[in-house]
Amino acid sequence: MPSWNEVLKEIDGIDKDNPIDVVRRKYLSQLHKHTGRNVIAYYSAFLQHPGKMNSNITDDDKNGFMNCIHKMDCSKGLDLILHTPGGDIAATESLVSYLRAKFGNNIRAIIPQLAMSAGTMIACACNEIVMGKQSSLGPFDPQFGGIPAYGVLEEFEKAKNEIIANPKAATYWQFIIGKYHPTFIGQCEKAIKWSGKIVKDWLITGMLKEHNDPEKVAENIVSKLNNHEDTFSHNRHFDIQQLKEIELRILELEEDQKLQDLVLTIHHCYMHVFGGAPIIKAIENHMHKGMFYRFTN
Repeated sequence: MPSWNEVLKEIDGIDKDNPIDVVRRKYLSQLHKHTGRNVIAYYSAFLQHPGKMNSNITDDDKNGFMNCIHKMDCSKGLDLILHTPGGDIAATESLVSYLRAKFGNNIRAIIPQLAMSAGTMIACACNEIVMGKQSSLGPFDPQFGGIPAYGVLEEFEKAKNEIIANPKAATYWQFIIGKYHPTFIGQCEKAIKWSGKIVKDWLITGMLKEHNDPEKVAENIVSKLNNHEDTFSHNRHFDIQQLKEIELRILELEEDQKLQDLVLTIHHCYMHVFGGAPIIKAIENHMHKGMFYRFTN
């Protein structure tokens, strides 16, 4: 299996302009030839450039997908390589709707390392999820500016109970609750319901469509992944075994050695891209079409 260093060695050995592009595109094409499926890599540089704007999922990303899908034979399905911290729920819902309109349920998510939050939501919308031993999904409990919606509701409920038990506690809690703007509690409640509802619907109409009891299993998956009380942290990492236990349809990357080599080589290529250029996000297909989003310091 090509390692990070071996991929760098191959890039350094290319005597052409933009050698990193040459190597990355070669392996994207090889992945397409190996599977016979369309390939789109959807990558964020959130690990290399933390805190930079637009590293998350936004409405503008659909332009990148439209560019990649243009002239694709959608009947061949889609392998979507995901590496993202998540992002806006509305943008995620719209993107999934677009991808399903083009490929139906013939979409497979491939997770080389991390697909968190709304990235997990996208993975749940696919028919299958391919993961390796190093791969993780995360909870998709909604956040507002880094503040967990579940945490806000828990805190508000705690404040209410303490004030009922001891009215003098209101003096303490007003400094905390008073910072919330009007309608904020309602927004948190709606965001939790919204994210849970769309993921449940995607599961029932997608990977659980042939299950004996899709609604029950979908409800259980949503309760495990959209539940701050049990997951404790929005950054929690769920590995392949944990996700299999809640009945997500997971394929092990290690079962196909060629697939594993290609996926991880592509992953290392993008890590080199982000490490050497001011690129915050990439959306690219196997036909060498893509969009790269730059940032300024």
